Formats: sequence, structure tokens, C-alpha cells
Amino acid sequence: MYEPITLCHMLGFKFQFYKEEDIATPESLYRVAALLMQHGLLQLDNLYAHLAPDDSEILQKAKLEMRAARTYARNMSMVILSDKGADKEDEDKDKIEKPVDNQKLGLCEALLNLGDWDHAKQVIDRLPSNSAVSNPQIAKALCILVSKLIDPLYRRYGQPNGAKPRRVGSLTSPFALKPPTRISELGPVFQVGCVLGPYASLDQVLLWKLLRLGKYIMKEKNSTKGGIRTDLEDVYRRLLSLCEMVLLPSLSMIENNACISEAMWTLIKTFPYHIRYSLYGRWKNRMYNQYAPLIRMKANALDKSKYIMKRLTKENVKQMGRQIGKLSHANPGVLFDYLLSQIQKYDNFILPVVDSLKYLTSLSYDVMAYCVIEALANPEKERMKHDDTELSMWLQSLASFCGAVFRKYNIELTGLLQYVANQLKAGKSYDLLIMREIIQKMSGIEVTELMTADQLEALAGGELLRAEGGYFSQVRNTKKSSQRLKEALLEDNLAVSLCMLMSQERFNIVFKHGTETHLKLVGKLYDQCQDTLVQLGGFLANLLNTDDYAKHLPALDILVLEYQLTADSAFFLHRPMCSHAIMSKYDELRKQDKLDKSSKSSSSGSSQQKTQRYVEAVEAVIPPIVERVKALQSPKVWDEISPQFYVTFWTLSMYDLKVPSNSYTKEIAKLDASVAALEDNKEMVSAKKRKEKERFNAIKDKLKDEEKKQQEHCSRVEARLKQECNAWFTQRSTKNETITQFLQHCIFPRCCFTASDALYCAKFVLTVHQLKTPNFSTLLCYDRVFQDITYTVASCTENEASRYGRFLCAMLETVIRWHGDKAIYEKECSNYPGFVTVVRATGAGDSSNKADQLDYENFRHVCHKWQYKLTKALVACLESKEYTQIRNTLILLTKILPYFPLVQNLGNVLEKRVDKIRADEKDKRPDIYALAMGYSGQLKSRKPHMLPEDKFHQKERVKSATSEAVFAKPNALAKPTASTLQLGQQQNGTSNSAASKKPAGTATANNSATAAVKENGTTGVEEGSKTNATKERDPSTPDKTIGKTSTSSSTKRSSGSPAPSKKESKSDGKERSSKEEKASKDEKKEESKKEKSSKEGKSHKSHHKDKDVKGHKEDKGHKGEEKLSKGEKVKDHKLGKGHRKEEKESHKRANTKEDEKVDTMIQGESEIKGHKDRMARSWSVASNSSQDSTASSSWKASPGTETDRDHKRRKVEHSSSDGASGDVKDGSSKSRSKSRERITVEKDRERDERSRSMEKKGEKKRDHSEGDRDSMEVKRRKEDESSSRRSSKSPSSKEEKKSKSSKSSGDAVNGERLSKKEKREERKEKKEAKEEAKKESREERRESREEGREAKEKKAKRESKEDGRDEDRHHSRKQRSR
Repeated sequence: MYEPITLCHMLGFKFQFYKEEDIATPESLYRVAALLMQHGLLQLDNLYAHLAPDDSEILQKAKLEMRAARTYARNMSMVILSDKGADKEDEDKDKIEKPVDNQKLGLCEALLNLGDWDHAKQVIDRLPSNSAVSNPQIAKALCILVSKLIDPLYRRYGQPNGAKPRRVGSLTSPFALKPPTRISELGPVFQVGCVLGPYASLDQVLLWKLLRLGKYIMKEKNSTKGGIRTDLEDVYRRLLSLCEMVLLPSLSMIENNACISEAMWTLIKTFPYHIRYSLYGRWKNRMYNQYAPLIRMKANALDKSKYIMKRLTKENVKQMGRQIGKLSHANPGVLFDYLLSQIQKYDNFILPVVDSLKYLTSLSYDVMAYCVIEALANPEKERMKHDDTELSMWLQSLASFCGAVFRKYNIELTGLLQYVANQLKAGKSYDLLIMREIIQKMSGIEVTELMTADQLEALAGGELLRAEGGYFSQVRNTKKSSQRLKEALLEDNLAVSLCMLMSQERFNIVFKHGTETHLKLVGKLYDQCQDTLVQLGGFLANLLNTDDYAKHLPALDILVLEYQLTADSAFFLHRPMCSHAIMSKYDELRKQDKLDKSSKSSSSGSSQQKTQRYVEAVEAVIPPIVERVKALQSPKVWDEISPQFYVTFWTLSMYDLKVPSNSYTKEIAKLDASVAALEDNKEMVSAKKRKEKERFNAIKDKLKDEEKKQQEHCSRVEARLKQECNAWFTQRSTKNETITQFLQHCIFPRCCFTASDALYCAKFVLTVHQLKTPNFSTLLCYDRVFQDITYTVASCTENEASRYGRFLCAMLETVIRWHGDKAIYEKECSNYPGFVTVVRATGAGDSSNKADQLDYENFRHVCHKWQYKLTKALVACLESKEYTQIRNTLILLTKILPYFPLVQNLGNVLEKRVDKIRADEKDKRPDIYALAMGYSGQLKSRKPHMLPEDKFHQKERVKSATSEAVFAKPNALAKPTASTLQLGQQQNGTSNSAASKKPAGTATANNSATAAVKENGTTGVEEGSKTNATKERDPSTPDKTIGKTSTSSSTKRSSGSPAPSKKESKSDGKERSSKEEKASKDEKKEESKKEKSSKEGKSHKSHHKDKDVKGHKEDKGHKGEEKLSKGEKVKDHKLGKGHRKEEKESHKRANTKEDEKVDTMIQGESEIKGHKDRMARSWSVASNSSQDSTASSSWKASPGTETDRDHKRRKVEHSSSDGASGDVKDGSSKSRSKSRERITVEKDRERDERSRSMEKKGEKKRDHSEGDRDSMEVKRRKEDESSSRRSSKSPSSKEEKKSKSSKSSGDAVNGERLSKKEKREERKEKKEAKEEAKKESREERRESREEGREAKEKKAKRESKEDGRDEDRHHSRKQRSR
């Protein structure tokens, strides 16, 4: 009847008319067109061309609107001084706000009102994005359409009980969308709603309906048993899209509405955290940039955030907090982004900001948790400072903020914990700082090396004592936050996962970081990982019950073998479970005894029965663990220590070995003082006072009960150890290997784990000693611990060095307690197998063995040796230029200061080394300088408590014992006495010889530098403790001197040989007369002689003339000198020049090598006495030959401290006697070497005499003028040059060449005569020397004249200058007077 195209042209003509006449198109026309389209009488494509305006105009308008919004946001963030930007914005606003009759939008509105979504969607899709719904009429019409669609299901499932429904109406058109009748059919409706975007905020009622329906959908989805409803999957995905595109952006358009924010949280919280965070990220980073109104809202929220943060202080937290809460209801992401940026810059903002967040909604708290993770994961920020040695300040500030805010407010932690776990999986441990702060703030458990001794002692007690006295913060105020943290850790099995990841990351930090990573940073990351692991493990042990712990934690062998955890970490995680299993079994056995009514016993019998039940519980629980442990170590380890001992060591703790009675007493006294303070407080209300008093009394009663329980527990553990100790170490194992395995697999890994474990290791060693454990040498264990700690200290991190220092301090405490009182030593050590030094057969036919116990005096010598060894190792570390070694040494020295150093000379050496570090590191490394300053002050305060060496151990008595041991025949089998410790060389010489070849620093060597363990059962402390007291180092082994490394020539001898040979004694004598010893002795002699020079001048001169047959030459310019013969002048000239050269060299050494002189202070007397001992050994060997009487008499002739001249004279006599006895064997070459040695000693004598005379004359000439000093310096410089030139042509060098040639010729006719050729060469050399002496004397006279002339000229110039100055002063005074 009609043509559709004709109807389209008619309607199009009508729309064109209203456009041309600029008249508003009536709604009836839109309705007619919409009805025709709905019934299929009109096509949209045909009519769309007649509608105004064009799409290009609509697109241009949308672009202008977006540009205006961005300009507005930019202007809000900057200060604009001119009005150009504002004028431009006004122009754009005028263009936008100019009313335009948009017929396309009118037609779309009419279609939506009729419910024709298909045609309305076609119109919306033809227009630019978001331009249709940005029109308020379109948005409202779309909201009404969605409300009508969801109204039936909302009334059925979403409407609250008792609420009055509001009539929305229904869609009457048969062509309109049909409302869904089931929840699973809501998908298309949610798709219609997604078109709204943030403009759904125009109808807040619709938002509430959508939120309630969404909540019901999630409830149905999650409540299904046996799985997830598949029919709701499509609705679930549509609901997520609705939340992302409509609900959350609409919330940003609604200001100050906390109710709808909480309603939004009721739906959002039903999603997992990763979906929630995904929604927050798109809301914050995408939606704010897609819609122009949201851009403006973001700019306004940011401006308000800046306003609030500028005015936030501690005083106005409440007022500013309310404003922060209002702003966070609508735009939490924008607010927290700016707030966290300010916290990262200014860490003093943390506390005010945390206090001001108490007015936030639950949704805001959750968004803040996401913003924190986003800030931590920001790839544009560097996690390290510029020096790459410390974590950045922004990361530390964020960590502190997280700990404070998560403790105070109920915020979900799962997302943050999962982020830390993901970072650990990626090999990044920087963010463990967040974990550490959260555990510390939420649970009160802290791991720090700043704990005092009282706190460490309290940590060995029960749970209540640890909470009251073991930590800095109050643990009792963290009950709720601890519970929340526990739930978060158990929710996704994060607790065990984090523990294993941290244990693995400890070694990844060390071995996977490249060489470009600074060593200081590696140590800090390792300590951070270790401390966080200890924190988390302690938290889980306290908060988790055994069932949860066992359900999540794998078996011990699986942790080590499959997850690659170390034994210390695996046992640390399993220790609480093992202890709880033993106590559960014990309680079960005790219940059975109580049920047995027939068994009635006394209290003593009851205690014995409890102990027996505890041992039975241990025997039931421990064997399965022992079987699992056998796979962790090689079979060689179990040959030395039993698996039961290994498990016992690792499963016990300080709580099992010692009751901290002092800590319990102190805490009870504190509570009593608090009660007394309450009684005196008259301002407090009586009800509150009574309540506090009851709380204090309840805590006091609990502490008493806890102490009693721990005492009973420790007694039961002691009984268990007594029963087990006999099977700990096998009979076939050697004590040295046993100690090696014990230290390697037990002590060293655990003593550096925590501070409490360090004290536990020292206590466990003492416990093993007190139990009289068979085949365990306590003396050897202590000796190996103190032997050489250089490598251990160098390989520690900062915190490990502190823990290792606590371990050494506890070990030294026990040793010094035994050292200080003989009665204590006799009671605790004398009859114990740990102090057996030698076990050997008493006779050939007797099968019984005799044990030598270390007596008290010898133990004191051993203590001195340990003090010396520690000093030696620590000084070597201090002298190294490595940062970590110096830092660790200073930390360790601070920890062991109460018990080391106790000897004065050792303390002086350490003090000088530390003072040198202070001077060197003052401007280079401030952290080392601060450590050195702190230790230096503490060391000086400890000086009054230090003892001289002779009071620390008896030295005089040792000397006689040493001489007796030295003069004893080497082949005779000496009986064991109380004064010496036998080495057992007769039974095992080969092991001793092997020990002498090994360096003293090897900790795992079978024969250490001070203790030798024989493989056939003989044990002992090497070099007898009494001989070690007089010589501080072992002469038969290579040793390091303090500050220098020098190898003794006696290392060539085997320790099993009976005595040293003559050549070895000569080499010892030469080695001891080194340049450094000469310099120190010469200086001492010069100081003593200068004091007596004025009194002994004349007598010394006459004695000097009688002694010196050849005479000496006086200084040039001195009148009255003696006239000597030409030959005597030549010799005297050479000696005088040589003496002056040596004197200058000695002064130079004294000024430039002060540290080397300090090194000799430790060995002052010990080196001289050690030299006597070596010479005594050589003479004792010579006494068996024909020179017995001569050697013994020469030794007895020098009982005190011998001088250098006596030593050389004795050396010459010894060499002459050796030469006389060996003429027939060695020939003329040896005799000539003896004669040359004799000549050199005579020259040394003459040089000594000449030095005395030169010193006396030098005292008279000290008062030189300034010019004379200059001339003397020039003169000495030239003399040095001339002597260096002459040294190449000196007769001594030629003599050496001549002696070499004579030795090679092998002419052995007579040892006393020289050949004719040699005599001719000697005469020729003497002539040359005379001529050179004459030339030099002439040059010296000429130089002295020139120097005197120059000095006079300088003096005249100075006098003329002074006269000129006086005249100028006189002239100026006259002018002033005028």
C-alpha cells in the first residue's frame, strides 16, 4: 500500500525543515520515527542521512570536550601567570556549550524509551565513543531501560526484607526486550548496562540494585558444593565487565557518599584479591583517561589531596583525617597515589598519615593495599642508592608505612605477601624489607643484633618471659594483628612457601649475584633474608598449632634433598614440631599413669617416674628422625659422630639446657614495682587501679608457674642426655676427626644462625663436657675454636660477625672462669675426660693405659696461648685493607671485650692497631671509623681490668721446667710430670712431622698448630703448655708474626726428630739477629748510654783506646784528634763511614716503620727466651759430642738477657769450635769462611765502640745554628752518595767474590793460610782503598769549606734582612710619634 522509501523521504523532509528553520525538533516526531523503525516500516540506514548534525561535527565536538578536560587538569597542576590559557579555555567552553539540536540523539532516546535496544545500539555505535551516553537524556533513558529489565529479579533476590518497592514500570511493547526470569539470563542485561559507563551515577538507585544483584550472584556461585555452577560463568564474566566499566567509574562521579562505597565493597570483596586488584588497576589507570568528566574529577581530587597534605600535622590529625576520608570515598586511587609519593619523600609523614586514615571505608583500605603494591613494583624507581651499597630511602619508608598501617587497620595482607613471594621466586630479595617490617609490627617479634644480654637471657625462657622481657616492643598488644597475619599466611599456604623461598634465596644472594654487586650490599641482603626467615619461623612456632604446622611443612629429608635447604634452616623449621611431638607423647604417657590407680608412689618416685616417661617419649619420637637424618650426610661423618648426637644437637634449644632464673626474678621485681607505683598513684580511678593490679598479679603468678615448669623440663632433658651421651661418639673414631666433624656440621653452622643459637652452642659444648662424655676432648674443642679465626671472620656478614662474637664471648667466659679460680678448675675439669692430654701404655706388658690430666698452671699457660692466638688473628684482619674484614673484626672485638684482651701487652697492640685504623679511615670510610672509635673508647675503659703477663700465668716456674725439658736427653723416654705436656712423639712421629708442615691457619687440619691428636689413641696439646708460655709461637711449625709473615728455618726439621743439628742452630742464630731486632736493641742502648754519657766520658775514652788497636777517625773540623798511621786511617775511615750510614738507616727505620716496631712488642721477651731455648737445644746436642763441656759452659754464661755483642761473640766461638773440629772434613773453604766471620764480628765490635764515642760528641754539638744544620744535611746527603758509589768497589764485595772463587777451586791445603795470588790481590786492594780514602778526604775538605762559606752567606743575608726590618720599624715609629 506504501513504499518504505517514500515514508522515509517524508520523515526526512520533516527533520530537514526543523534543521533549516533552526527550530527544536518535537518529541512526537522522534517517537513516530522510533515506532516505525520498531515495527519494521522504516529502515535506519535510509533515515540516518536526513538527520542533523553530521558525524564529523559530532566528532569535532567530542574532541573539543576531551581537549578542554585535559587542559583543565593541566592548569590545575601548574601555576599560570598569564590569562591566555584561561581565555582559550573559555573559547572552547563556549563552543562546547552552544546548544545544538542533535536529531540523532533524539531518535536514540525515543528508541530507548520504547525498549528497542537493537536500533538504539546501532545509533550509538555510529556516533563517536561515549558521545551518546554523555548526553544526560540518553544516559537517563538507558538507566530506566536497565531498571525495567532487572526489576523482576531484583524484587525476588535482591530487595532487602521489609523494604518498600518502588514501581518502575514495565515494557509494554511486544518488540521490546524481555526481562530475564532467571539469574543465569542476566548476561544480556549487564551487557546493556556496560554502555552506560560512569554516567550510571545519574541513577544511584540503579547502582544499588546492580550491586545487590551482583552480590547474590557471587553468593550462588561460591555456595555450590562440589564445584562451580557452569550456568553462571557467563553471568560472572558480564558482572566483572559491569564492575570495571560502570560501577567503579560511577563511584568516582559521586562525591562524599560513604554508604555506596561500603555497598560496593560488599560486592567487590567476594572476588579473589588478584581480580580485585585488576579491577582497581583498570579503574585508576584506564578509566580516568577515557571520559572527560573523570579527567576533571581526577584533577579536582589531586588538587584537594595536595591541599590536605600541605596542612597535615600531628596536632590536626583528626580534622585532616575527616577530609581524607571524604575524598577517599569517591577517588581512593588518586588520593593514595599522591599520599604514598609524599611518604616516599618524607618519612616523618608516616605516623601522622597512619593516624589520619581511621575514617576510611573498607573499599578505600583495599585500594590502598593495591596502591602500595603498585608503588613497590614501579619499574622506574631504583631500589638502590647511588653507591649501590644500601637500599633506597623510598623503599625503607614504604616498608615502615606498611608495617604501621597493616598493624593498625584491618587490611587484607594476602596480596602483599604473594607479591613478596613472587619477587623471591624471581630472585629479588629487596622487598623482604616489607615482610620484615610487617612481622615485627604485627606480631612484636623482632630480630636485631642490638639486643642486650638480659634480653637474650629472657629469650631462653618460656613464652610469657619472652614476651615480657625479650623484645623491645610490647607483644601483648598485638594479639589481633597476629591472628590476622596468621590467617593471611595460611590462606594460600604462603607460610611454608615463604620460609622455603627465603632459605633458598640466602645462598642465591651469595652465589648468583655478579661481581659487579658490592660486597657490602650482598652482606646486607643476606642478613635481611636471614633475619626475616628467623622472624617468620618464630612467628609460626608461636601462633600455629602442631596440626597446621605438620600439615603444611614437608618432611626433614625432603626439605634438604628436594627443596635444597641447608640443614640449619631445615632443623630450624622442624624444631618446634619435634619438641611438641615429644611433649605430646609425654603427656599421653602421663595420662596413662594417672589412669592406673594401682600405682601409688611418693614425690621422689613420682619425679623419677616423670623423667622415665620423658625418656620413653623421646625414644618413641626421635628414632624416625634419626633414620631420616642419615641420608643428609656422608657415611664418613657418621663414623665420627652418631646420628643420634646430630639430631640431639639440632633439635634442642636454649630453653632445654638452662633456666634463666635471673630474668624471671627481674621481671617479677618489675611487676612488684609497677604494683607499688599504682598504690602511690592517687589520680587514677580506683576501679582502673584495681583492674591493673589484678593484671600485674596474674602475670606474676604465670611467670612463677612458667619458671617451675622450665626447671622440671631442664632436669628431664639432663637425665635424657646422661642416658644418651655414652653412644654419641664411637670408640674407633679419633678425637681430632670427631672435633672436626662436630665443629663443621654442628657448631659453626648454628652459632651464626641467631644470637640465641650462638649462646646455645657454647652452652652445649659445656654440657657435653660436664656429662663426662667419652671420646670427647673439651680441651681440643676449645683449642680448635680459638686457633685461627681469620678466615671465619673474613667470611661472615655483619650480623654473622656479631653472632660469632657472642659465641666466642660465651666460650671465653667459661675458660676465664676456670682460669680465675683453681678450686673451680679442680672441681669442674681436673677429673674430666675432656681434659686428658696424653693416653699411653704404662708398660710393654701391661695392657692398662695411663691418662695425663692437664693441671691448673698448665691450663693457665694454654689460656695465655689462646689469648695470643686470638690477638694474632685479629691483628692480621685489622691490617688487611678489606672493608668487610676490618668491619667484622671490630664488631667481634666489641662483643668479646669483657673477656679479651686480658693481657696488658696484647691489649696495647690491639689499641695501637685500632688507633691506626681511626687515623686512616677518618675521611675514607665513616662507618669503620665510627666502629673503631667506639671500640677504642671501650678498650681504654677496660685497661684497669687487664693483667700483666706474669700475673696471667707463672713465667719463672715455666723457665726452669723448660730448661729441664731442653737439657733432657732426646732419646730417653721421659716420664709424664705436672710441668710438661708430652706430645707422644715416640708413638707417632709421622703425624707430628705432618703437623709441622701444615700452616697454622688451617681450621680443618688433622693436626692443629697447638694440639695434636694421635691416630693410635695418644692425644696431647702440642709444644707443651709450659714451653709455649715462654715462647709464644711454635718454633717447630711455620707461623705468622703479627703484621708480617715470616717462615722459621726450623720448619725444615721434622717434629719427630730428637734434636736440631748444628747447621740449624746457626741458621736460628742468624735469623734472630735480623735488622729489625738490631734497630730496636741499638735504640735502647743509645738511650741508656746517653743518660750516662756525661759521667762516663773519660773512662769510656780510655777503655775505647785500649780496646781499639786500630783507632778511629774523629769528625772533620775537630781539633786535637790523634794522628794514626795510614793503614789505620783507611780502616778507620771505612768504619766511620759505615757507622754513619747505619745510624742514618736506623733513624729512618725508626721514623717510617713504627708499626713493625709495635709488632715486636708482643714478642719482646718471648723471642729472646725462644732464642735461648733453640740455642740450648743445639748445645744439648753438642754436649753428646766432644764439645759437650764447651757448649754447656757457654750457655750457662748468659743466664739473663744477653746483649748483641755477647750473642755475636758466642756465635763466633761456636763457629770457631765447629770450624776446628771440621778442618779435616771440610778443608780450607770452611776455614776461610770461619776467618771471615771472625773479621766481621771484630768489625761489629769496633763499630759499636765507635758509635758510643760518636754519640758523646754528638751531644756536645746539638746547639747548632740554622745554617749549620743546613750544611750538615747537605754534607750527610753527599756522604751517602759517595758511600753508595764506593760500596760497588769496596774490598768486602771483592772478598766475597774471592771467597766464592776459592770455594769453587777446592784448594784445601791449609785452612789458615791464603794463596800468593790472593795476597797480591789483597795488597792491590789495600792500595786502591788508600787512594780512594785520600781522594774522599780531599773532597770532604773541599765540600766542608764550600758548606761553611754558604752557611756564612746565608747568615749574613738573614742579618741584613733583620737590620732592614729594624730600620723600617724605627722609621714607622717616628712617623707615628710625629
